[in-house]
Amino acid sequence: MDFSCTEAQTDLSGLARKILGDRATNERLREVERAPDRFDRALWTQLARAEVLSAALPSSVGGGGFGLLEQCSVLIEIGRAVAPVPYLASITTAAAALAQFGTPEQQRRWAVPAANGELVLTAALTEENNPDPHRPACRAQRLDGEWVLTGTKTTVPAGPVADLVLVPASTPEGPRVFLVEAAQLALQRQRIVDSDSEAFFDLDGVRLGDDQVLGPDSAVLDWLINRATVGGCAHQVGVLARALELTSEYARERVQFGRPIGSFQAVAQRLADAFIDVEAVRLTLWQAAWRVEEGLPCATEVATAKFWAAEAGHRVAHTAVHVHGGVGIDLDHPLHRYFVAAKRNEFFLGGAAAQLGRLGDALVD
Repeated sequence: MDFSCTEAQTDLSGLARKILGDRATNERLREVERAPDRFDRALWTQLARAEVLSAALPSSVGGGGFGLLEQCSVLIEIGRAVAPVPYLASITTAAAALAQFGTPEQQRRWAVPAANGELVLTAALTEENNPDPHRPACRAQRLDGEWVLTGTKTTVPAGPVADLVLVPASTPEGPRVFLVEAAQLALQRQRIVDSDSEAFFDLDGVRLGDDQVLGPDSAVLDWLINRATVGGCAHQVGVLARALELTSEYARERVQFGRPIGSFQAVAQRLADAFIDVEAVRLTLWQAAWRVEEGLPCATEVATAKFWAAEAGHRVAHTAVHVHGGVGIDLDHPLHRYFVAAKRNEFFLGGAAAQLGRLGDALVD
Protein backbone atom coordinates (compact mmCIF):
# COMPACT_ATOMS: atom_id res chain seq x y z
CA MET A 1 0.00 0.00 0.00
CA ASP A 2 1.26 3.49 -0.91
CA PHE A 3 0.33 6.27 1.51
CA SER A 4 2.50 8.95 -0.11
CA CYS A 5 1.01 12.10 -1.62
CA THR A 6 0.22 12.16 -5.32
CA GLU A 7 2.38 14.09 -7.75
CA ALA A 8 -0.42 16.65 -8.12
CA GLN A 9 -0.57 17.20 -4.36
CA THR A 10 3.20 17.65 -4.15
CA ASP A 11 3.37 20.06 -7.09
CA LEU A 12 0.37 22.10 -5.96
CA SER A 13 1.52 22.39 -2.36
CA GLY A 14 5.03 23.32 -3.51
CA LEU A 15 3.67 26.10 -5.72
CA ALA A 16 1.42 27.36 -2.93
CA ARG A 17 4.31 27.34 -0.44
CA LYS A 18 6.51 29.39 -2.76
CA ILE A 19 3.85 32.05 -3.38
CA LEU A 20 2.83 32.22 0.26
CA GLY A 21 6.44 32.35 1.43
CA ASP A 22 7.10 35.33 -0.82
CA ARG A 23 3.90 37.21 0.00
CA ALA A 24 2.74 36.27 3.52
CA THR A 25 5.62 37.94 5.34
CA ASN A 26 5.44 39.19 8.90
CA GLU A 27 5.38 42.79 7.69
CA ARG A 28 2.64 42.14 5.14
CA LEU A 29 0.52 40.26 7.68
CA ARG A 30 0.77 43.18 10.11
CA GLU A 31 -0.43 45.51 7.38
CA VAL A 32 -3.40 43.29 6.52
CA GLU A 33 -4.36 42.91 10.19
CA ARG A 34 -4.85 46.67 10.47
CA ALA A 35 -7.68 46.51 7.90
CA PRO A 36 -11.32 45.80 8.88
CA ASP A 37 -11.17 42.33 7.32
CA ARG A 38 -8.15 40.04 7.40
CA PHE A 39 -8.09 39.46 3.64
CA ASP A 40 -5.07 39.97 1.37
CA ARG A 41 -6.81 40.48 -1.96
CA ALA A 42 -3.52 40.93 -3.80
CA LEU A 43 -2.32 37.54 -2.57
CA TRP A 44 -5.69 36.02 -3.51
CA THR A 45 -5.30 37.38 -7.04
CA GLN A 46 -1.76 36.00 -7.29
CA LEU A 47 -2.92 32.54 -6.19
CA ALA A 48 -5.66 32.72 -8.82
CA ARG A 49 -3.23 33.70 -11.59
CA ALA A 50 -0.99 30.77 -10.65
CA GLU A 51 -4.10 28.53 -10.90
CA VAL A 52 -3.77 27.43 -7.28
CA LEU A 53 -7.45 28.24 -6.73
CA SER A 54 -8.77 26.44 -9.80
CA ALA A 55 -6.43 23.45 -9.92
CA ALA A 56 -8.27 21.40 -7.29
CA LEU A 57 -11.75 22.05 -8.71
CA PRO A 58 -13.57 19.92 -11.31
CA SER A 59 -13.13 20.69 -14.98
CA SER A 60 -16.84 21.59 -15.18
CA VAL A 61 -16.02 24.96 -13.61
CA GLY A 62 -12.73 25.48 -15.42
CA GLY A 63 -10.65 23.65 -12.82
CA GLY A 64 -7.78 21.24 -13.15
CA GLY A 65 -9.89 18.21 -12.30
CA PHE A 66 -8.38 17.45 -8.91
CA GLY A 67 -10.31 17.25 -5.64
CA LEU A 68 -10.38 17.33 -1.87
CA LEU A 69 -6.96 15.71 -1.31
CA GLU A 70 -5.27 18.39 -3.38
CA GLN A 71 -7.31 21.09 -1.64
CA CYS A 72 -6.11 19.77 1.70
CA SER A 73 -2.51 20.01 0.52
CA VAL A 74 -3.07 23.68 -0.33
CA LEU A 75 -4.82 24.32 2.99
CA ILE A 76 -1.87 22.86 4.90
CA GLU A 77 0.40 25.41 3.21
CA ILE A 78 -2.05 28.24 3.91
CA GLY A 79 -2.08 27.15 7.55
CA ARG A 80 1.73 27.08 7.69
CA ALA A 81 1.79 30.68 6.47
CA VAL A 82 -1.34 31.73 8.43
CA ALA A 83 -2.16 33.44 5.16
CA PRO A 84 -5.21 35.77 5.16
CA VAL A 85 -7.05 34.20 2.23
CA PRO A 86 -10.51 32.50 2.23
CA TYR A 87 -9.51 29.32 0.41
CA LEU A 88 -11.40 27.05 2.82
CA ALA A 89 -14.64 29.01 2.63
CA SER A 90 -14.59 29.99 -1.03
CA ILE A 91 -12.93 27.05 -2.81
CA THR A 92 -13.04 23.92 -0.63
CA THR A 93 -16.56 24.54 0.64
CA ALA A 94 -18.69 26.76 -1.60
CA ALA A 95 -17.15 26.56 -5.09
CA ALA A 96 -16.65 22.81 -4.79
CA ALA A 97 -20.29 22.39 -3.77
CA LEU A 98 -21.46 24.40 -6.76
CA ALA A 99 -19.24 22.28 -9.02
CA GLN A 100 -20.75 19.12 -7.53
CA PHE A 101 -24.44 20.06 -7.27
CA GLY A 102 -24.98 23.30 -9.18
CA THR A 103 -26.81 23.76 -12.44
CA PRO A 104 -24.76 24.87 -15.45
CA GLU A 105 -26.07 28.41 -14.95
CA GLN A 106 -25.17 28.43 -11.24
CA GLN A 107 -21.71 27.16 -12.07
CA ARG A 108 -21.21 29.75 -14.81
CA ARG A 109 -22.39 32.64 -12.66
CA TRP A 110 -20.68 31.77 -9.38
CA ALA A 111 -18.23 28.84 -9.41
CA VAL A 112 -16.20 29.81 -12.49
CA PRO A 113 -15.53 33.39 -11.29
CA ALA A 114 -14.68 32.03 -7.82
CA ALA A 115 -12.15 29.63 -9.35
CA ASN A 116 -10.60 32.61 -11.14
CA GLY A 117 -10.40 34.64 -7.93
CA GLU A 118 -12.92 37.19 -9.20
CA LEU A 119 -15.57 36.40 -6.57
CA VAL A 120 -15.44 35.18 -2.98
CA LEU A 121 -17.98 32.59 -1.84
CA THR A 122 -18.76 31.16 1.58
CA ALA A 123 -21.17 28.90 3.45
CA ALA A 124 -23.15 29.86 6.57
CA LEU A 125 -23.04 26.61 8.53
CA THR A 126 -23.28 27.79 12.16
CA GLU A 127 -26.10 29.26 14.25
CA GLU A 128 -26.35 30.60 17.78
CA ASN A 129 -27.48 28.05 20.38
CA ASN A 130 -27.55 25.25 17.80
CA PRO A 131 -24.68 22.76 18.23
CA ASP A 132 -25.72 20.55 15.29
CA PRO A 133 -25.14 22.12 11.85
CA HIS A 134 -26.89 19.14 10.25
CA ARG A 135 -30.22 20.40 11.67
CA PRO A 136 -30.42 24.11 10.88
CA ALA A 137 -32.81 26.19 12.95
CA CYS A 138 -33.22 28.63 10.04
CA ARG A 139 -36.31 27.88 8.00
CA ALA A 140 -37.42 28.27 4.41
CA GLN A 141 -41.10 28.26 3.46
CA ARG A 142 -42.90 28.52 0.15
CA LEU A 143 -44.95 31.71 -0.18
CA ASP A 144 -46.43 33.07 -3.42
CA GLY A 145 -44.14 30.90 -5.52
CA GLU A 146 -40.96 31.93 -3.71
CA TRP A 147 -38.83 30.66 -0.85
CA VAL A 148 -38.91 32.93 2.19
CA LEU A 149 -36.15 32.56 4.78
CA THR A 150 -36.31 33.22 8.52
CA GLY A 151 -33.59 33.00 11.16
CA THR A 152 -29.98 34.06 11.61
CA LYS A 153 -26.50 32.74 10.87
CA THR A 154 -23.44 33.56 12.95
CA THR A 155 -19.66 33.53 12.57
CA VAL A 156 -19.80 33.04 8.81
CA PRO A 157 -16.17 32.82 7.59
CA ALA A 158 -15.29 35.39 4.92
CA GLY A 159 -18.84 36.69 5.26
CA PRO A 160 -17.89 40.40 5.14
CA VAL A 161 -16.01 39.98 1.84
CA ALA A 162 -18.23 37.33 0.22
CA ASP A 163 -20.28 37.90 -2.90
CA LEU A 164 -22.43 34.79 -2.43
CA VAL A 165 -23.42 32.86 0.70
CA LEU A 166 -24.60 29.25 0.75
CA VAL A 167 -27.32 29.19 3.40
CA PRO A 168 -28.69 25.89 4.77
CA ALA A 169 -32.27 26.05 6.03
CA SER A 170 -34.90 23.54 7.13
CA THR A 171 -37.87 22.89 4.85
CA PRO A 172 -40.79 20.45 5.19
CA GLU A 173 -38.86 18.07 2.91
CA GLY A 174 -35.63 18.31 4.92
CA PRO A 175 -32.62 20.66 4.96
CA ARG A 176 -31.86 22.47 1.73
CA VAL A 177 -29.05 24.82 0.73
CA PHE A 178 -29.89 28.18 -0.83
CA LEU A 179 -27.74 30.60 -2.82
CA VAL A 180 -28.09 34.07 -1.35
CA GLU A 181 -26.30 37.08 -2.79
CA ALA A 182 -24.53 39.10 -0.13
CA ALA A 183 -26.45 42.20 -1.20
CA GLN A 184 -29.67 40.54 0.02
CA LEU A 185 -28.35 40.10 3.56
CA ALA A 186 -28.10 42.43 6.54
CA LEU A 187 -24.49 42.12 7.71
CA GLN A 188 -22.92 42.67 11.11
CA ARG A 189 -19.17 42.16 11.44
CA GLN A 190 -17.99 39.92 14.28
CA ARG A 191 -14.36 40.35 15.36
CA ILE A 192 -12.83 37.00 16.27
CA VAL A 193 -9.73 35.68 17.97
CA ASP A 194 -7.19 36.06 15.15
CA SER A 195 -8.17 39.67 14.25
CA ASP A 196 -10.26 38.46 11.33
CA SER A 197 -13.92 39.36 10.98
CA GLU A 198 -16.75 36.95 10.37
CA ALA A 199 -20.38 37.75 9.66
CA PHE A 200 -23.69 37.66 11.46
CA PHE A 201 -26.53 37.51 8.94
CA ASP A 202 -30.21 38.23 9.57
CA LEU A 203 -32.18 36.18 7.05
CA ASP A 204 -35.70 37.32 7.94
CA GLY A 205 -37.64 38.30 4.84
CA VAL A 206 -35.06 37.14 2.28
CA ARG A 207 -36.98 35.89 -0.76
CA LEU A 208 -35.48 33.48 -3.27
CA GLY A 209 -36.48 31.80 -6.51
CA ASP A 210 -36.23 28.12 -7.35
CA ASP A 211 -33.06 28.86 -9.33
CA GLN A 212 -31.39 29.78 -6.03
CA VAL A 213 -31.68 26.29 -4.55
CA LEU A 214 -28.53 24.16 -4.69
CA GLY A 215 -28.92 20.51 -5.52
CA PRO A 216 -31.93 18.20 -5.56
CA ASP A 217 -32.08 17.10 -1.91
CA SER A 218 -30.79 17.40 1.66
CA ALA A 219 -27.58 15.47 0.90
CA VAL A 220 -25.94 18.76 -0.10
CA LEU A 221 -25.74 19.93 3.51
CA ASP A 222 -23.96 16.80 4.76
CA TRP A 223 -21.55 17.10 1.83
CA LEU A 224 -20.82 20.73 2.73
CA ILE A 225 -20.23 20.04 6.41
CA ASN A 226 -17.90 17.11 5.75
CA ARG A 227 -15.81 19.11 3.30
CA ALA A 228 -15.64 22.17 5.51
CA THR A 229 -14.69 20.10 8.56
CA VAL A 230 -11.95 18.17 6.76
CA GLY A 231 -10.64 21.40 5.25
CA GLY A 232 -10.48 22.97 8.69
CA CYS A 233 -8.46 20.00 9.93
CA ALA A 234 -6.03 20.41 7.02
CA HIS A 235 -5.55 24.07 7.85
CA GLN A 236 -4.91 23.08 11.46
CA VAL A 237 -2.19 20.62 10.38
CA GLY A 238 -0.30 23.46 8.73
CA VAL A 239 -0.77 25.81 11.68
CA LEU A 240 0.41 23.26 14.25
CA ALA A 241 3.31 21.91 12.20
CA ARG A 242 4.76 25.37 11.67
CA ALA A 243 4.13 26.39 15.29
CA LEU A 244 6.07 23.32 16.44
CA GLU A 245 8.93 24.13 14.04
CA LEU A 246 9.15 27.68 15.41
CA THR A 247 9.09 26.38 18.96
CA SER A 248 11.80 23.78 18.31
CA GLU A 249 14.01 26.42 16.72
CA TYR A 250 13.50 28.71 19.71
CA ALA A 251 14.29 25.90 22.16
CA ARG A 252 17.62 25.29 20.38
CA GLU A 253 18.56 28.98 20.41
CA ARG A 254 17.28 30.19 23.80
CA VAL A 255 19.97 29.71 26.44
CA GLN A 256 19.17 29.58 30.15
CA PHE A 257 21.55 28.53 32.95
CA GLY A 258 24.26 28.13 30.34
CA ARG A 259 22.32 25.59 28.23
CA PRO A 260 19.76 25.68 25.41
CA ILE A 261 16.34 25.21 27.02
CA GLY A 262 15.64 22.38 24.56
CA SER A 263 18.19 20.28 26.43
CA PHE A 264 16.05 20.37 29.59
CA GLN A 265 14.08 17.16 30.02
CA ALA A 266 10.73 18.83 30.69
CA VAL A 267 10.99 20.99 27.57
CA ALA A 268 12.13 18.06 25.42
CA GLN A 269 9.24 15.93 26.65
CA ARG A 270 6.67 18.61 25.84
CA LEU A 271 8.10 19.03 22.36
CA ALA A 272 8.05 15.25 21.84
CA ASP A 273 4.41 15.11 22.93
CA ALA A 274 3.62 17.98 20.57
CA PHE A 275 5.26 16.12 17.68
CA ILE A 276 3.07 13.07 18.37
CA ASP A 277 -0.01 15.32 18.50
CA VAL A 278 0.80 16.95 15.17
CA GLU A 279 1.27 13.58 13.49
CA ALA A 280 -2.02 12.33 14.97
CA VAL A 281 -3.84 15.34 13.49
CA ARG A 282 -2.11 14.73 10.15
CA LEU A 283 -2.91 11.00 9.97
CA THR A 284 -6.56 11.34 11.00
CA LEU A 285 -6.96 14.19 8.52
CA TRP A 286 -5.78 12.10 5.57
CA GLN A 287 -7.91 9.12 6.59
CA ALA A 288 -11.02 11.31 6.75
CA ALA A 289 -10.19 13.21 3.56
CA TRP A 290 -9.66 10.01 1.58
CA ARG A 291 -12.96 8.50 2.72
CA VAL A 292 -14.84 11.72 1.97
CA GLU A 293 -13.29 11.95 -1.49
CA GLU A 294 -14.07 8.31 -2.25
CA GLY A 295 -17.70 8.68 -1.18
CA LEU A 296 -17.35 6.11 1.60
CA PRO A 297 -19.13 6.28 4.98
CA CYS A 298 -17.06 8.84 6.87
CA ALA A 299 -19.00 10.31 9.80
CA THR A 300 -16.81 8.74 12.48
CA GLU A 301 -13.58 9.42 10.60
CA VAL A 302 -14.48 13.10 10.14
CA ALA A 303 -15.42 13.43 13.81
CA THR A 304 -12.19 11.68 14.82
CA ALA A 305 -10.09 14.02 12.67
CA LYS A 306 -11.87 17.07 14.07
CA PHE A 307 -11.44 15.79 17.64
CA TRP A 308 -7.69 15.53 17.15
CA ALA A 309 -7.52 18.90 15.40
CA ALA A 310 -9.27 20.46 18.40
CA GLU A 311 -7.79 18.53 21.34
CA ALA A 312 -4.24 18.22 20.04
CA GLY A 313 -4.46 21.71 18.58
CA HIS A 314 -5.14 23.07 22.07
CA ARG A 315 -2.16 21.21 23.55
CA VAL A 316 0.31 22.13 20.81
CA ALA A 317 -0.70 25.80 20.77
CA HIS A 318 -0.24 26.09 24.52
CA THR A 319 3.05 24.20 24.44
CA ALA A 320 4.35 26.64 21.83
CA VAL A 321 3.45 29.63 24.00
CA HIS A 322 4.80 28.08 27.21
CA VAL A 323 8.16 27.17 25.70
CA HIS A 324 8.53 30.65 24.21
CA GLY A 325 7.80 32.20 27.61
CA GLY A 326 7.14 35.94 27.51
CA VAL A 327 7.88 36.09 23.79
CA GLY A 328 4.94 33.73 23.24
CA ILE A 329 2.41 36.36 24.35
CA ASP A 330 4.00 39.23 22.44
CA LEU A 331 1.44 40.33 19.84
CA ASP A 332 4.24 41.45 17.53
CA HIS A 333 5.93 38.03 17.51
CA PRO A 334 4.94 35.68 14.63
CA LEU A 335 4.09 32.86 17.07
CA HIS A 336 1.05 34.75 18.32
CA ARG A 337 -0.64 34.31 14.94
CA TYR A 338 -0.24 30.55 15.17
CA PHE A 339 -1.70 30.45 18.67
CA VAL A 340 -4.84 32.38 17.72
CA ALA A 341 -5.18 30.50 14.42
CA ALA A 342 -5.05 27.18 16.31
CA LYS A 343 -7.69 28.42 18.76
CA ARG A 344 -9.95 29.48 15.90
CA ASN A 345 -9.58 26.09 14.22
CA GLU A 346 -10.16 24.32 17.53
CA PHE A 347 -13.78 25.48 17.74
CA PHE A 348 -14.61 25.66 14.03
CA LEU A 349 -17.71 23.49 13.46
CA GLY A 350 -17.52 22.05 16.99
CA GLY A 351 -14.76 21.56 19.52
CA ALA A 352 -13.42 18.35 21.01
CA ALA A 353 -16.42 17.75 23.30
CA ALA A 354 -18.87 18.04 20.40
CA GLN A 355 -16.88 15.52 18.37
CA LEU A 356 -16.77 13.04 21.26
CA GLY A 357 -20.55 13.38 21.49
CA ARG A 358 -20.88 12.49 17.81
CA LEU A 359 -18.54 9.53 18.21
CA GLY A 360 -20.51 8.39 21.25
CA ASP A 361 -23.77 8.56 19.29
CA ALA A 362 -22.17 6.48 16.55
CA LEU A 363 -21.06 3.84 19.05
CA VAL A 364 -24.56 3.69 20.53
CA ASP A 365 -26.08 3.28 17.07
